[in-house]
Amino acid sequence: MRRNPTEPEKRLWRALSNGQANGHKFRRQAVIGRYIADFVCPQKALIVEVDGDTHDEAKDRLRDDVLAGLGFRVLRVSNHDVMAKLEGVFDAVVIALAQASDRWERPHPNPSPEGEGLDAVEAQKLLGISLEGAVG
Repeated sequence: MRRNPTEPEKRLWRALSNGQANGHKFRRQAVIGRYIADFVCPQKALIVEVDGDTHDEAKDRLRDDVLAGLGFRVLRVSNHDVMAKLEGVFDAVVIALAQASDRWERPHPNPSPEGEGLDAVEAQKLLGISLEGAVG
């Protein structure tokens, strides 16, 4: 994590903080998996990355794929756009938020059929544990 944000990150943070994006809360420098996202809205699973001139596009694509696999959408904006067109960048973030469903409302990708699942005996065998004497 970086202690000192870049000037574009400072400007975008001022625009996104305190629920200014239609009430949506953002966190700065959030750890997600093995990555650190510049900004994340946990409720909408939206990550906003501010890219400088030295970004490696191949690594960025891989990172975006990993984050997508964790259920996040990544919106990338350039330093230049934040500095020159902050209002347009903010509008793009608000539109992305409006298009995203709430993270907590998404159905589980592999739901268990109604009434199925491990019973206590199967769980004991699978995990190699004993539940005897357990209060349940």
